Parts: sequence; structure tokens; C-alpha cells
Amino acid sequence: MPAKLLVLILALAGACGCSPGAEQAAEPAQARDWQTLFDGTSLTGWTREGDANWQLQDGAVAADSGTGFLLTTAAYADFDLDLEFWVTPDANSGVFIRCSNPSEIGAATCYEVNIFDRRPDPKYRTGGIVDVAQPKVMLETGDQWNRYEISARGRHLVVKLNGQTTVDTNDDKLAAGPFALQYGAGRVMFRNVRIRSH
Repeated sequence: MPAKLLVLILALAGACGCSPGAEQAAEPAQARDWQTLFDGTSLTGWTREGDANWQLQDGAVAADSGTGFLLTTAAYADFDLDLEFWVTPDANSGVFIRCSNPSEIGAATCYEVNIFDRRPDPKYRTGGIVDVAQPKVMLETGDQWNRYEISARGRHLVVKLNGQTTVDTNDDKLAAGPFALQYGAGRVMFRNVRIRSH
């Protein structure tokens, strides 16, 4: 191939964004939209409520006794929340969003996205929002890492558990507030917690 033709082809490839690095360069810009809230090494940006024995281990935060919450110091209104959790089958936990009264965290003052496979009344078990929306799909989460994707946009609330939509509903009870990770029973771990505000 003549050298001039090769130079022309390479120049055109660069101009159209077809170079091998073009796709990689676009990725960091997208990733900047997300804010890491827990990276596995520090609880900076969180406060402890209650006496749960939260401790850092192997890139996660874990608890297996007491009761209580890890509460964000910042408040959020419209957002996408992405996190992973691991629980024993007997665990009672949850992700509480838009908490209107951080000193009294519960289903009445927050939206409680439940993690409770063996809830005595299974109506609002894992994947549901307590007293707001029952899970459309019942998934078992014990003894494995699971992923929650929680979206709150105005009154529209969506919960995805391991890629499956368990809740897609509307509710206008709560508009904004911090969110909290709960320890209630069993063994509970959280990792890779990040948020994207809108």
C-alpha cells in the first residue's frame, strides 16, 4: 500500500472518531456523572444511628449484631442509586431513601426498599417498598451478592433487583432527604454504593 494512501486512511479514521481509543475516551465522561458514596475503604460521608456493629472488611461494610443504620450526611431528591448487598437468608435489612426525619428512620418517614426474604408478612418482602408497593417478582437473595438499582424521579419510583424490575410505581409522600442502609438481623454487607443526582 502506498505510504500516502496509508496516511490518508489513518487521518480519516482519526477524524471520524474510529480510532481504537475513541470509545475508551467517552467512558470516563459518563462515569463522572456518578458519585461514589462508599468505596470499601472509609465511612466518610456517613453517620451511624443505633448500635449496629458496622465494620469495614474486604471492600464492604458489614454488621451482624445490634440494630441501626448508616445514614448519608447529604440529602438527595431525584437520583439513581446503585449498590450491592450480601445477606444471610434470615437477615432483615433495607435501603431507606428520602428520609424526612433522619433521627427517626422507618417506613413512615422514608421509602423503605426492603431486604427481608423471610418477612413474616411477605407482602412487602425483598424488592418491595414497605407500605407503598409490593414486589412484582419474588427473588431470594440469601448467601450471595445482589444488586439494587433504585431510581427516584419526582413521584416516580423504580426498583430493580439483580436486573429485574420489582417496583415501578408513583407516590408523592416524600420528596427529598438522606438515605440509610439498615442492619436489623442476620448478617448484612454492602459495597459499591454510588449515586447519580438529577
